[in-house]
Amino acid sequence: MSFENEKLKEFEEYIKFRKVAIIGLGVSNLPLLDAMYEKKAKVSVFDEREKGALPKELLEKINTYGFTAYFGKNCLENLKGFDIVFRSPSCLPTRPELQQEENRGAIVTTEIEMLMKMCPCRMIGVTGSDGKTTTTSLIHAILQKAGYHTFLGGNIGTPLFTKLPEMTPDDIVVLELSSFQLMGMEISPTISVITNITPNHLNIHKDYDEYIEAKKNIFKFQKENGRVVLNYDNEITKNCAKEVIGKVVFFSHKEKLENGFIVDGKMIKECEDGIRKHLFDGSEAILRGSHNLENIATAIAATKTLVPIEKAVEAIKEFKPVEHRIEFVKEIDNVKWYNDSMASSPTRTLSGLNAFEEEIVLIAGGYDKNLDYHPLAKPIVDKVKAVLLIGQTSGKIFDVVKEEAEKQGKDIDIYMCDSLAQTVTLANKLAKSGNVVLFSPASASFDMFKDFADRGNQFKDLVKSL
Repeated sequence: MSFENEKLKEFEEYIKFRKVAIIGLGVSNLPLLDAMYEKKAKVSVFDEREKGALPKELLEKINTYGFTAYFGKNCLENLKGFDIVFRSPSCLPTRPELQQEENRGAIVTTEIEMLMKMCPCRMIGVTGSDGKTTTTSLIHAILQKAGYHTFLGGNIGTPLFTKLPEMTPDDIVVLELSSFQLMGMEISPTISVITNITPNHLNIHKDYDEYIEAKKNIFKFQKENGRVVLNYDNEITKNCAKEVIGKVVFFSHKEKLENGFIVDGKMIKECEDGIRKHLFDGSEAILRGSHNLENIATAIAATKTLVPIEKAVEAIKEFKPVEHRIEFVKEIDNVKWYNDSMASSPTRTLSGLNAFEEEIVLIAGGYDKNLDYHPLAKPIVDKVKAVLLIGQTSGKIFDVVKEEAEKQGKDIDIYMCDSLAQTVTLANKLAKSGNVVLFSPASASFDMFKDFADRGNQFKDLVKSL
């Protein structure tokens, strides 16, 4: 007998002829257009971009479906009288227009939250300031190697709301979840992971506390059978354990835990009551860097109750770096070029720098998220022979690196550039045999590029053309 998702059936009946608002016509919400049209909902779409900035095909679809549309920065002035509001992740639930509509009785939610509420199977969710995409992808690869039928989504992959009819109780959904998606969330995955928490997105969140509290929603609504994997080395995630209802599993790169998973040099070990069992030699992985050993340990911890360690190790050995994350691009005259465009914060760039023993030519800078660049200064002065800077944060990075170099009495070449193309041309002249050129911006991409993927692809195209 085939499985029927009763929660999904109830929702499909509920949504008929209801007034539905879809805020933000980005990747996560686009599948909702087709789904809501098929279910005969009365849809209005909202996007703060001007109409002319939206793709022609999208506008044609909105017109064909007969949806009401509001565009421009003041579009949410028209958000009144809806039954259900699907907000995009970047439209935070603290927006006054959303709060007013919720006070009137509307359900304010997201595509990902509704997916999670109606999901008929086990869910594994991963969040964190750094490492969440690689960890999520590793978990997915491990489960697939073990023979599970899986769905990968959330902040990566395909929006999964429209995949609900395909899901059965035997499947597993693996989700990468950002603070924007988790904020206001009232449901948590059965297995939750927080890789770390460091300052990020402070140009959008009210403050650091709001960002931290959003991250905690990944476990706050678990039941006693829940499992939460936490970073013991990060003070914030370590303290999250006090709020967990279910089972806490720690991983650490610094402490010899009595219970949990540790990275000891390049070895990943499981500890039970002080007894350590060797699981994996990290030097056998394709992934580079100590931060990726942490990601591997985290993925093993998350899948431990579902997958034999032998199968997990097979998957890890085969796993290749996710695109734009310390991704090898090309070798030119014994100089290796790496694309780390996903490094949109100082901590991510720090991980990138620590992944190499070779002398580095660093390309950095981009959109300003109001982050502190001082922690990056000493590692740059210690490990980098030349820094090439672009974008809004170039001045901030220049100042902290120059200050640190003067403090240490060292000389470091710092170049202020006008474009990514200029940095690549200059890096090609500066890098010598045996060097690494690392594109790791430590900043977001939105000052000069569509997103981090566009930025990374442009870098790769420039390098390949050398």
